[in-house]
Amino acid sequence: MDQIAEKLKQIVGPGAWEDDEHALELNLTEGRGAIRGKARIMVSPANREQVADVVRACGETGVGIVPQGGNTGLCAGAVPDASGEQVILSLSRLNKIRKIDPLDFSIVAEAGCVLADMQAAARDADRFFPLSHGGEGSCQIGGNLSTNAGGINVLRYGTTRDLVLGVEVVLADGTIWDGIKTLRKDTAGYDLKQLFIGSEGSLGIITAVAMKLYPAPGEARTALVALNDAVDAVSLLSVCRAQLGDDVQAFELISSRAFEYVLRHIPDTQSPFPENFPWYVLVETANSARETSLEDTLGSAAGEGLIVNAVIAKNASESAKLWRIRHSISEAEKLEGAGAKHDIAVPIGKIQEFLLEGENRLRERVPDVRPVIFGHVGDGNLHYNMSLPHDVSKTAQEQMRQLASKIVYDLVTEMGGSISAEHGIGVLKKAYLKKYKSDVELGLMRSLKATLDPGNILNPGKVL
Repeated sequence: MDQIAEKLKQIVGPGAWEDDEHALELNLTEGRGAIRGKARIMVSPANREQVADVVRACGETGVGIVPQGGNTGLCAGAVPDASGEQVILSLSRLNKIRKIDPLDFSIVAEAGCVLADMQAAARDADRFFPLSHGGEGSCQIGGNLSTNAGGINVLRYGTTRDLVLGVEVVLADGTIWDGIKTLRKDTAGYDLKQLFIGSEGSLGIITAVAMKLYPAPGEARTALVALNDAVDAVSLLSVCRAQLGDDVQAFELISSRAFEYVLRHIPDTQSPFPENFPWYVLVETANSARETSLEDTLGSAAGEGLIVNAVIAKNASESAKLWRIRHSISEAEKLEGAGAKHDIAVPIGKIQEFLLEGENRLRERVPDVRPVIFGHVGDGNLHYNMSLPHDVSKTAQEQMRQLASKIVYDLVTEMGGSISAEHGIGVLKKAYLKKYKSDVELGLMRSLKATLDPGNILNPGKVL
């Protein structure tokens, strides 16, 4: 390890490596603090050629490489193991936006670009980059590709995968595949870029990406809607889409407990309502020339008994305050204490059944957990989390966590859903992937891994 470390230092040059454990603390620890690893060294290449040289050097000696972006992931997919014999490869210096083409509605950016910076660059070109989620101020676009991130605008624009036009990847043998294209149609052989999107850096290291841009949507309208029952959210979504079509950009469900945690723990947040409600939905629409307005749509939904109250933001400042509540839920959960996290997806038409049956099964078998539910109803992705009781031992908490996870994942699987909608597998969900994926699927995944990374040096120990 000392020899490989010295070789890597020479490749990236002075000031582009770090081997002090204390200085690397944030790079060694998963975002929730659940897992902490060790690494002999972290290197920060300046370009794709240096990435290739690092990969080639590690491949010659069989040293594992852990690609890392902003390390904002929630499944420990970007932290090293505990052996101290892996190398962190930070993409943070590959942070250039190579090209924006407003006429082509495309942007080409390096993997280390912060998501918020890409959004700003698109705005400067009078275009819109729709990928958006709570970590956008620090996450990097390469990491978003590695987990196929979703976020709040999936309903209208799709997941990260749907936005990608081409990728540049360093393969396990150090070969650079330049797949940067901005074509909307290309059926000349297999769509190879899809292999690397969502693979968590285990099949290749993405160094740059070409992605779609859209026309600037104009002024958005944001409303916070109060509901008596979560099942009304699915019906409300149907009404909104029927009357407003693709103007609906975001449709976020928030439970009363999630709402309460934010108000309790996050400074300068407040409810726009004088009373509390069981459920809330945050709706955002794009500016439109439609005759039917957001006000009209919510009015008709109220007439059908689907909503009990609503407030529509009058300006961007009020809209930001409403979105701050939604984006602060994860931080508020941390401050509330130990919990169990589940990033699941079920068919949209089965959300009602899932919420009802999930509540019944948990109440019967783990009555002491407190569900904290929020997420993207428009694409069937719910963050079905739970707070664990404070007055029990860590052992008892872990037993509750395991049982609750089994209940949730069993139900999700019964309904044809997924145990991971947008956070990936990483380390924390490996055992669940093995249990809930079929032997055929796992066999195909292992075959891909063995073909593209026969030495198992790319993010070893993750996913599979």
